[in-house]
Amino acid sequence: MHAYTHSTSFSTASKSFSVKGTSAHNVFASFDIFKGKAALSLDPVLPTFTKLESGNLVVSRRGVVMLKFTPAIGERKYDWEKKQVFALSATEVGSLISLGPKDSCEFFHDPSMKSSNAGQVRKSLSIKCHADGSGYLVSLAVVNNLLKTKENFIVPVTAAEFAVMKTACSFVLPHIMGWDRLMSNMPTVVGGQQSKVVPQLLDEWDR
Repeated sequence: MHAYTHSTSFSTASKSFSVKGTSAHNVFASFDIFKGKAALSLDPVLPTFTKLESGNLVVSRRGVVMLKFTPAIGERKYDWEKKQVFALSATEVGSLISLGPKDSCEFFHDPSMKSSNAGQVRKSLSIKCHADGSGYLVSLAVVNNLLKTKENFIVPVTAAEFAVMKTACSFVLPHIMGWDRLMSNMPTVVGGQQSKVVPQLLDEWDR
């Protein structure tokens, strides 16, 4: 059973690529932790960009790290149709990354905020450390007053599994902010002189 408690595969994006003899495919990868009562998966979701009339791109919707909780329905069997999700923003990812072996944190989300159903669905994500520092309990509570349901998911995470979560989140953080696209368009050095495409950045560096 221990060999099945975790599996590791991770990508910072879903990208299209061509495989010889096939058409273009999308790449989907996640870091999955399978435990007795529920499974936990982490997936990066990249931001979306809007193209301006000038041709420049701006972030229209920032990316997130999506946590997916799926209840177990038997030994090594999970009901994927009943999964619940919790999207970590960049700041919340920062909170997860900064957790020490004796730290805990909690996040609250209202998926219907700014709509007529605000307050009807509440999600609470809790990450609590074990007293002996051997790992964490990652739990999600979802209260849906519209459907009159309450769901709870609890996934024990070892110190090693949490280390993978933190490292993966650290790696993907600039990507969900869109900064990887920004850096790929930074001016290059030509002939020993910096390009003058973004002089305001040069002024800031001089300060």
